[in-house]
Amino acid sequence: MRAAILHEIGQDKLEVLDDVEAAGFGPGKVKIRVRATGLCHSDVSAMNGVLPQPAPFIPGHEGAGEIIDVGDGVTGLAQGDRVLLCWLPACGACPACKRGQTQLCLAGFMNAGTPNFKRPGGDVFGFAGTGTFTEEVVVDAGCAVPIPDDVPFDIAALIGCGVTTGLGAAINTADVAAGSSVAVIGCGGVGISAIQGARLKGAAQIVAVDPVASRREAALKFGATEAVSPDELTDAKQRITAGEGFDYVFEVVGKSATARTAYETTRRGGTLCVVGAGAMDDHLQLNMFELFFDEKKILPSMYGGGDVLTSYERAIALWRAGRIDLEGLITHRVRLTEINEALDQMRTGAALRTCIEI
Repeated sequence: MRAAILHEIGQDKLEVLDDVEAAGFGPGKVKIRVRATGLCHSDVSAMNGVLPQPAPFIPGHEGAGEIIDVGDGVTGLAQGDRVLLCWLPACGACPACKRGQTQLCLAGFMNAGTPNFKRPGGDVFGFAGTGTFTEEVVVDAGCAVPIPDDVPFDIAALIGCGVTTGLGAAINTADVAAGSSVAVIGCGGVGISAIQGARLKGAAQIVAVDPVASRREAALKFGATEAVSPDELTDAKQRITAGEGFDYVFEVVGKSATARTAYETTRRGGTLCVVGAGAMDDHLQLNMFELFFDEKKILPSMYGGGDVLTSYERAIALWRAGRIDLEGLITHRVRLTEINEALDQMRTGAALRTCIEI
């Protein structure tokens, strides 16, 4: 089958090959025919080494498709079922799951170190234990979440990560208060979803911050009340909050520099919600006095900060009701063979999200 492979970390182009095989099928596993996959910035971060990932590997962790085979012992799933792929499935038995913090379950990460593809030249990993830039993938049954017939595959793919992460950051983690002021730094797919979440929660002012003009324009369509470049953020803080700072600031970039800016933009007693996935050697510096004196809440948000299955259902319900716009997130549609063009768009910030047809 065809798949897009990165041979070495640091390369900026993928090679689309047709000699790849989905491996590891057996008890407890399902094989999925991928119909659509989202291109998330985390895929780019894995390619350039910001996020740890063994190579060679197939990127992609936002995917949806149809089950084509079911292994022994799998219940609740059958051939032909329409599913989205969950890259962080909950085991249901670990301490985090028992506490109700299923987004912190590490079971899915254990699978990330096992190759789930192979070529004549050797094994190939799938990013985050999945690898959806391919025609077929084998995953644990827990990674396959059934979706209703009225949910298109491209919509389901985006719910599988970006939408769930952004909405959940505003609704679950930060629990934005009605009438509050919000700033969102970084307006890609996750940032736009955070904006929609803040709007749903009733925020009075939502300032979108991004260096790319097209993203700022898009943010206004998704619920931002104002959109500014990073250089204009200080002025916006002064005008909107009289210099005090925003009640909630979402950092959706994954860099210490923007996290520091987000901290300084948050009012005393306010909430900084860290959503971006950054590098292990990129350190955020805070002094002990300001940490104590400002009493700002620093809340990291992993995969939306809540039970992901519940979050999927909520996103679908909100989409059906017209309360969130998911079609608008799909700004480009490309074939698997055009994936490098899509990656270039992501690197330059030209696309909110790219949906790849498999």
